[in-house]
Amino acid sequence: MPSCLLFLFLIFISAFFLSSTAFNLTTLTFSHSYSPLFSDFNIKTSDNDKAVSLLLNRLSGSGIISSDYYNYGFFSASIKMPSKYTAGIVVAFYTSNVDTFEKNHDELDIEFLGNVQGHAWRFQTNVYGNGSVSRGREERYRLWFDPSKVFHRYSILWTPLNIIFYVDEIPIRQVARHVGMRGDYPSKPMSVYATIWDASSWATNGGKRKVDYRHEPFVAEFRDLVLQGCVVDPIDQLPSSNCTSEIAALMALDYSTVTANGRKSMQWFRHKYMYYSYCYDNVRYPVPPPECVFVPLEREMLSKGGRRADGKVNSRRGKGGERRSKVPKHQSAR
Repeated sequence: MPSCLLFLFLIFISAFFLSSTAFNLTTLTFSHSYSPLFSDFNIKTSDNDKAVSLLLNRLSGSGIISSDYYNYGFFSASIKMPSKYTAGIVVAFYTSNVDTFEKNHDELDIEFLGNVQGHAWRFQTNVYGNGSVSRGREERYRLWFDPSKVFHRYSILWTPLNIIFYVDEIPIRQVARHVGMRGDYPSKPMSVYATIWDASSWATNGGKRKVDYRHEPFVAEFRDLVLQGCVVDPIDQLPSSNCTSEIAALMALDYSTVTANGRKSMQWFRHKYMYYSYCYDNVRYPVPPPECVFVPLEREMLSKGGRRADGKVNSRRGKGGERRSKVPKHQSAR
């Protein structure tokens, strides 16, 4: 790219970052916010307790879970992915209550999918409510940066009215609650998880590329931990404070809605980097789910059964719509 065009492109990107609402966040130490979920031996905390590394090796993956359940909230972490050969690896930052509501759990996912060396990481978001795993609402994307080089912030905002996924301060996806969703909208208290695991059966090229343990250990680094919401008992759903005021405060945050400038940033991201959306997958959903909002440019772009018609995908995935891994994110796949 000629230097003048590169300069203009960088100005363009900067404008999007600056136009997005600045987050004023209070970060937490690991010991005050999370605890080990599995494979303690593969979890390494920093000396100041403000960062944690999750390792995957031939023995196991690893994972952490928030110390509390939350009835809505804003959950965030700055993450740096493993580098070089990462095929078959999934790094996940997500909310769930599957341990309490096994048959009808809720879940909000950000999952990063590794790749062969020289090919970029990709990631996907998903929304499940009331055990609706057969009605997954996934979208898949590329990134405009290498997530293994430097830390970037990934966030999930969850309120009674909407869900917003953020990369840094750019909103990349919004799901507005629709009455037609009924129980498919997540509404039960959830914990927050971070994991790294072996998903060789599906994560890269439909499972053709496996984790290569000659490159172990694979390390995902997390810092700038944010857990903001109303703490509740997951069974009795009794709040430790007044949830009404906590939720009102959450919904009053500048980043609890997508502003006009934020919408421009979101449109830019989705046009440039989204390569699959369930809303446009008319094979899987002849009748679109009720929350879908159709954008003419996206409809044209994703005209091949929800996939990009222009071929701007740097690594193939299997067919959309199936929840591929039979291994929970918090267990070793080996």
